[in-house]
Amino acid sequence: MPLLVVGALVYVVAFGLLGSPSSGSNSDGTTTSSTSTTTTSTPTSTSTTTTSPVTTTTDPGQLPQTATKPPSSIGSLNARFASLFADIQTGNQRAADALFFPRSAYVSMKTGTLANPTSDYEERLLAFYRLDLDAYRAALGLHPGLTSFLGVNAAPSYAGLIPAHVCENNVAYWHLPGVRLVYKENGVDKSFSIASLISWRGVWYVVHLGPNPRPSNVGTVDQPSLGVGVPGPPGGC
Repeated sequence: MPLLVVGALVYVVAFGLLGSPSSGSNSDGTTTSSTSTTTTSTPTSTSTTTTSPVTTTTDPGQLPQTATKPPSSIGSLNARFASLFADIQTGNQRAADALFFPRSAYVSMKTGTLANPTSDYEERLLAFYRLDLDAYRAALGLHPGLTSFLGVNAAPSYAGLIPAHVCENNVAYWHLPGVRLVYKENGVDKSFSIASLISWRGVWYVVHLGPNPRPSNVGTVDQPSLGVGVPGPPGGC
């Protein structure tokens, strides 16, 4: 899925109660004593079984692709990818993986065009993503947690449907390049780009965080910029 790269910032990243007698004083000064009577009954044993609702999580990649275009407004993209910025801030790669293109979907797209799509996913696509997450966190400065996410800068019109059998993919999908994450660091607005989003069943996923291709096989920040930057460029797949 080649993408024209305008600029990149490169980082090298290291891979109960008891009953008892009671007594009391009357008003005439005499004392009365009474013995409490305890009646014990054995209730009929009953049991109630509560069955917790069964919840299942379906791997979306196990379901067939659809031609549904993902929501692409600025508000929709903000809602989808604000958590990615938070995961970059905290270095939470496991959480960030939920926004990455599903393995099973990638295998479906590449079977017949790559000799071993599972290996390519693990050793190239996902490996670069995790290196890039570290690089993007480093780009936030010495105190990533002090930065604040301002929103995305995107060009929704750049979303395009990529037909099957184009770009070595045997399934059609939607593609959106260059969605920028805008943030504030030490009072200065800055941004960097998500190089490439692609769809599965009407949902956007990151397929390339850093540029593709890239200058070298290390974590790389795509198009870092002061200010909100420029979305895109358009095209690619």
